[in-house]
Amino acid sequence: MTLSSRSFAFEADFTADLRCIPMAVRRKLDLAGIKLKLVHWGELSEAERQALVAWGDDPHAIAALHAHLLQRTAALSPGQAGTLPTPSAEPWQQGDQWPEAVLASCRQLGLTPHPSGWSRLDELERFALVKLSHPGHEHRNLPRALREFGLINPI
Repeated sequence: MTLSSRSFAFEADFTADLRCIPMAVRRKLDLAGIKLKLVHWGELSEAERQALVAWGDDPHAIAALHAHLLQRTAALSPGQAGTLPTPSAEPWQQGDQWPEAVLASCRQLGLTPHPSGWSRLDELERFALVKLSHPGHEHRNLPRALREFGLINPI
């Protein structure tokens, strides 16, 4: 399975029915510069959500995703999806060192990830950890993701 469509075990309770936006889709949305709200996602048909999961993540596919979602969401009740700056040199796009925000969230939870672990992760795994570490986030899935990625010892 490719980065563009892979799902994680820590997402299993909501990816089976796609009631929430999977990390692989969230990454593609960020790459496309699209702010898709959960209410937009909920108004899409199951087939449309599956198509977004399967959508590629090469530059041409990401450009097509941007145009598609702006057009498709225009008719939805919350209105057209917003746009965001496309990411450039974001922490999840860098594989050399742990982002401070991720480490801070780990410290809050009393977790110490393996020091060299960040460099072993692929971009989607790094994306997931950064998103799960946002300030104000409950961090419920952060320990699960860290264990899944082999970055902390299992309990």
